Amino acid sequence: MSTLTDTSRLKALAREIGFDAVRIARADEGWEAGERLKRYVGEGRHGTMAWMEETLERRVHPTAMWPEARSAVVVGLNYGPGTDPLDILQRKDRAAISVYAQNRDYHDLIKKRLKRLAREFHRETGHGVKVFVDTAPLMEKPLAHRSGLGWQGKHTNLVSREHGSWLFLGVMLTEAELTPDAPEADHCGSCRACLDICPTDAFPNPYEIDARRCISYLTIEHKGTIAEEFRGPMGNRIYGCDDCLAVCPWNKFASATAETAFHPREELTAPKLIGLAGLDDAGFRALFAASPVKRIGRDRFVRNVLIALGNSADPEAVPVVVERLGDDSALVRAMAVWALKRLDPERFQAEREKRRESERDADVRAEWT
Repeated sequence: MSTLTDTSRLKALAREIGFDAVRIARADEGWEAGERLKRYVGEGRHGTMAWMEETLERRVHPTAMWPEARSAVVVGLNYGPGTDPLDILQRKDRAAISVYAQNRDYHDLIKKRLKRLAREFHRETGHGVKVFVDTAPLMEKPLAHRSGLGWQGKHTNLVSREHGSWLFLGVMLTEAELTPDAPEADHCGSCRACLDICPTDAFPNPYEIDARRCISYLTIEHKGTIAEEFRGPMGNRIYGCDDCLAVCPWNKFASATAETAFHPREELTAPKLIGLAGLDDAGFRALFAASPVKRIGRDRFVRNVLIALGNSADPEAVPVVVERLGDDSALVRAMAVWALKRLDPERFQAEREKRRESERDADVRAEWT
């Protein structure tokens, strides 16, 4: 009887466990992805994501982190939305939350299934294994490209002919010598849809991204005040941005996810910005329990919401914005000032006279000028 080193059996088990796609790549061969990453970090395009620089040498190749790795089993889980993620952008009084963050954190679900796959593989074959889901210094997308799961499109994200842009990725590295699948060809052709739709021009060239201009980076990874040039283009996007993913023509072959953990929670599909702006820390934690949104914390979240309110042209938002002018967080106060200036210039002038001189934070005082 064959063991799980038989890749057909291994793939069948992965699908039985609940993965929608599985392919295999060599983990010990040379690739260009490491040099591209070095250039990316060297040019500072990673912004304030210091962990990228700190883990660079381990990140440039799978064997830099685990010299014994020989094969990579790359799995994908479909999180395709049931509606067009771009529709919410027209509802200026509502919050646009990235598709992947509208329910449970995918890391936990994928890692649980990957660990089951790894246990079965190790038990039956005796080969060493390690599992990875996004948080470790491993470049999943180049491995997925090499495995044939998809290709890295011009927006640098993975595109699948079967699942479009909507695949969560996980990797099981192993010492075993497994038969690799053929890499996927690039099927972007002359299409520029993902590049042209970006509200902040985050793509200097096809297949290149500058995180410092990316709304996903700005709303999630960036901890400070968001530069004014990006606030208007952010629109009502308060956590992530799906534009370059949603516009991809290959999504016509994708299907909505069958995984109930990824079905959007009703309260997160189009929540009112006004209600979100009033959240305190306890309310924020309760609303986003088990959600990826929780990791950015209440202050950064409300910062994003206030920028969206400033873009909403909704006069009913003025009272909640004024309330945030007295927030304990300087980050929140700064964005409340900006939002008020956009929504009600006269009220802005009145509040400015009362508050500017007593403001202790330089960034907030700068917003009052």
